[in-house]
Amino acid sequence: MNKADCFHLGYVAKLHGFKGEVSLFLDVTNPEDYASLDALFIEINGQLTPFFIESFKLKNKGFAAAKFEGIETENDARLLLRKHIYLPASILPELDGVHFYDHEIIGFNVEDVEHGNIGKVIQVIDLSANPLIQIDKDGTELLLPLQEGVIREVDRKHQLLKVAAPPGLVELYLG
Repeated sequence: MNKADCFHLGYVAKLHGFKGEVSLFLDVTNPEDYASLDALFIEINGQLTPFFIESFKLKNKGFAAAKFEGIETENDARLLLRKHIYLPASILPELDGVHFYDHEIIGFNVEDVEHGNIGKVIQVIDLSANPLIQIDKDGTELLLPLQEGVIREVDRKHQLLKVAAPPGLVELYLG
């Protein structure tokens, strides 16, 4: 599996018990969507390696306890610490309207209804209280809050995100 065909799900955060279990941090908007996983990929030495899940239990705040087949001891599990985990992008249902997956809009041009092109999406910063889209406009950073009504259209064909930035925000960043 190639990384380009996958999306970043999170990482192995810490050990969970003494029998090879680990605690995963799921860096996604709705961790509950992944409660029935039977396998995932862990990046080891630059390669995505499949791991089959024996048990998986969601905890709080995006964490899950997981036990993988073949990982039987604390020492086995230590080798997975701080490794990134991925899933194939093909398993995600296609979204429409103004809904999107964070990873899919990276690199999209952003067009504001009032100011036109305001840059390219660098990343989505998924803060629970105030999620943001980080945009780069010729070396200047612009942080756009993901409030209701801000995203007007997601044009996947043309890789374009049409937005209505809150009044004064674009001027604050771009003058």
